[in-house]
Parts: sequence; C-alpha cells; structure tokens
Amino acid sequence: MTGNDGAQQVGRRLGGGPGTFRDRHPGQFNSQRLAFARGRQGFLIVTILLGIFAVLFSLVKTNKTAATDAAVTLRLQKRDHPYFDRLMRVVSWPGFPPQSRILPPSIAGVLWMLGFRLEAVFQLMAWGTGFISFTVKSIMRRSRPTSNDTGIKVAVANIGGSSFPSGHVINYVGVYGFLAYLAFTWIRPSVIRRTVVGLLMSLIALVGPSRIYLGHHWLTDTLASYVLGSSYLIVLTGIYRRIRMWLR
Repeated sequence: MTGNDGAQQVGRRLGGGPGTFRDRHPGQFNSQRLAFARGRQGFLIVTILLGIFAVLFSLVKTNKTAATDAAVTLRLQKRDHPYFDRLMRVVSWPGFPPQSRILPPSIAGVLWMLGFRLEAVFQLMAWGTGFISFTVKSIMRRSRPTSNDTGIKVAVANIGGSSFPSGHVINYVGVYGFLAYLAFTWIRPSVIRRTVVGLLMSLIALVGPSRIYLGHHWLTDTLASYVLGSSYLIVLTGIYRRIRMWLR
C-alpha cells in the first residue's frame, strides 16, 4: 500500500461513510472555506495574544488591577434591568455543571453521527481549554469576588476554585469558537451560515460581561481567558486545516 492509498483510506474513515447526512446532502456544505490565520500571520497573532496574557498575568499576580476590576464590576452591575439580568444569566447557563460537561462531548458526538468524523475529533479537542484553565488557576489561585467587596453582588451559583482565568470564557472561546469556525467553513447557504455563526459569536462575546455582572469573575479574569482561548483556537484551527487539506 502506498502512502497516498493510506491517506485516502484514513480520509474516507474521518470524512464519514456512505449514507451519512453529509454524503446525502453535499450541496449544503462547502469544503473550500478553510483559511483562518494562516502561516506566519497566525504565528504573529498567537505571539501577540500570549504576550498580552503574560502582561495580564503579571499585573494580576502583583495585585495591580484590583481597583479597576472592582470599578468595572460595580459599573456593570448598575445595569439592573430585568431583561438584561435575564440575558446575563442565560448566557452563563451552558458553562455551569452538569451542562458544561455534557454539551461539549454531545456536540462532537452529533458531528460524528452526521459524518464529520475529523471535525468531531477536533471539536472534542477544542474542549482542551478546560485543561488550560485548570492549569492556570492552579498557578494563580486568585480569589473570586465576594459579597464582602464593597457593593458587589454575587449571584448564587455552583462555582468554586480560583478566579483567574474564567473557565466559562475560555471554554466558550474553545468549544463554541471552533463550532463557529466549522459552521463558517462548511455551511453553504449564507443565511444559515451567518445565523449560526452570529449566534455563536454573540454567545462568546456576551459571556465575559455575564461573568462580571453575576459577580463570579473580575474583568482581568475574562480578558485573560479571551486572549488565551483565542490563542488555542488559532493553533487548533491551523492544525485542523492542514490535516483536512491533506486528507482531501
């Protein structure tokens, strides 16, 4: 068996078998939209993001952001309109257990059943942000906001551990960010593609303010998660793109 024959066999296995939804509806999917922060550009962006994270880590570690973090939380919590409050709670809901442990593998499972085998594997790998969050939290050990902080309200929820970085935010960037990338890459009908990507990106954009509003995290916790999660996402999509193009 030649190397090309082996690659084709692997490609067929990871690309889904006959009779999958993907194979039955080829016109609904577009495999040409695979570009995302390629090559040197991607490396430069990741380097800049990791540099920003290092600065945030240093500032938080030396307790130089406490006043700004508290001021931002108090200002955001002044927006106490019932609809805004409900939105902030709904946005954070997928990130709490048990749903936070059910949704990521379930999404990967659905992709697998639809015939997107390689995409399912990488979608599960996108959940690796949870390990990154756990590792950084173990190093930082930053206290979360409490009701003892002047004027800060803390919503009752199943939370614990270190505050830095925000597990919600970094997992949303990884899991739902990669899902948005797949939607942008594969869904051909523009209305459906834009709707799905827009909803997912809105969820990612709102989860940071949500975590601050609920009093579960500080501003710098969420910023660190956005830059760290984006770095991981760029690397992951880059690896996925290379493998997908090799298997085509």
